[in-house]
Amino acid sequence: MQTETCVQSENKSGTLKKAFIAAFPYTIPIFAGFWFLGLTYGIYMNVSGFSFWYPMLMSITIFAGSVEFVTVNMLLGAFNPLQALAMTLMINARHLFYGISMLEKFRGTGWKKIYLIFGMCDESFSINYTADIPEDVDRGLFMFFVTLLNHFYWFFGATLGGIFGSLIHFNTEGLDFVMTAMFVVIFLEQWLKEKRHTSAFVGIGISLLCLLAFGSDNFIIPSMFAMLGVLTLLRGTIEQKSGGPGTARTHDLPEKNSREKGDRSL
Repeated sequence: MQTETCVQSENKSGTLKKAFIAAFPYTIPIFAGFWFLGLTYGIYMNVSGFSFWYPMLMSITIFAGSVEFVTVNMLLGAFNPLQALAMTLMINARHLFYGISMLEKFRGTGWKKIYLIFGMCDESFSINYTADIPEDVDRGLFMFFVTLLNHFYWFFGATLGGIFGSLIHFNTEGLDFVMTAMFVVIFLEQWLKEKRHTSAFVGIGISLLCLLAFGSDNFIIPSMFAMLGVLTLLRGTIEQKSGGPGTARTHDLPEKNSREKGDRSL
């Protein structure tokens, strides 16, 4: 009995280690962006008069960079919980679409699902949605470690910024472009993986139209709704062209039928 327990413990440890090793390389680019942006956020909180434990706790419990920056002004202003709720919903409305996209991928992840939902950010979503997870790696643990590592990077940077904010002085202008560059790389990787680029062209086209129609400050939410609707309508066509589920290659059918007839005659 004790031997079986030791074997199970070793297998579990090996599974965790394998998932961590597979997930970690995907998060290295995120570390660079999150560490510097988190550091900037911590410094911003420090110079705004807040103790280091504010960015430390907020980076753990909120884990939404844009909202955390906005929260600084809210904490300095009059208490208005309705405004805070409305602002948070507006800034993070895109997570509705992230959640819809991850429904299938989160299925069967058990206890990890709660943290995967809580810790989902733009970068974790991008990695977990597009990564080629090895067959011998637990899918739920892979996504868990991606989310946990990204969460830790942000927490680490924000805490350091809060502690040493008064001692660190450097020019952070243009640093936020790191995240934009990372999303360009993710888009290009996805482009290279796909044989047909229907969804990419739809996304680019709708984004440009919404940008012209609503302006640079308001185009994201309308474009997401439009992309969701158009891609839902085109889902069958896209899957057929890419050989996805529910499609059959017609030139294989005669061969399959002939084999079935032969088997019955035997």
